Amino acid sequence: MTDLSSLDLGEACQYLSERDKGLARIISDVGVCGLQVRSNRSVFEYLCRSIVYQQLSGKAAGTIHGRLLDLFERRRVRAEALLSLPEAQLRAAGLSHPKSLALYDLANRQREGLVPTRRQLNRMADQEIVDVLSQVRGIGEWTVQMLLIFYLGRPDVLPSRDLGVQKGYQKMRRLRELPEPARLARAGLRWRPYRSVATWYLWRCLDIELPTA
Repeated sequence: MTDLSSLDLGEACQYLSERDKGLARIISDVGVCGLQVRSNRSVFEYLCRSIVYQQLSGKAAGTIHGRLLDLFERRRVRAEALLSLPEAQLRAAGLSHPKSLALYDLANRQREGLVPTRRQLNRMADQEIVDVLSQVRGIGEWTVQMLLIFYLGRPDVLPSRDLGVQKGYQKMRRLRELPEPARLARAGLRWRPYRSVATWYLWRCLDIELPTA
């Protein structure tokens, strides 16, 4: 299965530009696609980090995540070690009660062999991965979609419920209101099989000024 690390991003951008004039303008203004895949940790560790970072600013989440890592040998979160920690210790690191419960649930599933390995995920379809990992407490479709893009490097993911993507599309199309997820999903069909690349440019669209005419 092709992933972003082996994809010709220049070719993907050329394809998207030919399919969508609005996206072509953004690609031209933003420049080279900087979408990067990082998978130097286990799936379990990635999901732990995702839970910590939910609904927090990057700086605050980074601080709390660092405190969490400090609780483990070599700063590598392990399921058994996590389950042995009292919640008070997690709360002292800055984690909320719901996030603490989500981490315990994830650790229990990891211990029971219910969290797929990277190798297993590589053999699974995108929606299958969403269905499996969304069973973990505190992990929903959006979190799994971020894993698909940034951890597995799947090239054709469009998180249509992501506020940044919605705002980027609204700006690109000069819409008065944010697009409904279903509308955005339909519009994104023309970007297949490079919807992850299109998603990155919609995020970056918010950083640039588009011409008024």
